[in-house]
Amino acid sequence: MARKPSENTSTANLGFEAKLWLTADKLRNNMDAAEYKHVVLGLIFLKYISDTFEEHRAKLLAGHGDYAGANAEDPDEYKAENIFRAPDDARWSHLQASAKQPTIGKTVDDAKGGSAQAVIERDNRRLKGVLTKDYARPSLVKQRLGELIDMTDA
Repeated sequence: MARKPSENTSTANLGFEAKLWLTADKLRNNMDAAEYKHVVLGLIFLKYISDTFEEHRAKLLAGHGDYAGANAEDPDEYKAENIFRAPDDARWSHLQASAKQPTIGKTVDDAKGGSAQAVIERDNRRLKGVLTKDYARPSLVKQRLGELIDMTDA
């Protein structure tokens, strides 16, 4: 049961950006600022998608008011509110659970690529080709990447 987009499609709190940028300073030792800004901005984007998705999903699951009878698994419920659908492996909680693993770069790439990217791009055509995959590159210190992810609230 899709509804018209609301005036305010999300109230997700992006207050973590300042902490993320401060933590990103740790990356400066290993890469140029022009390069690490893309690392941080990509993480902010994934966090935003995940937070807005989870917030709307909670409303759908609660089923109050306009959301009575809504199906949280229906892609149209998210499209109607201009919210990107986040598959399980692209949700921030999944990334945080993997933050301390040496494979965190691949996990982030998989969240932005692979099956997750296919789902995100299929359901959100505006993102086609926007989600780059470069977090598994050898020059990116995985421990630092994990610290960036781990320091934010789920």
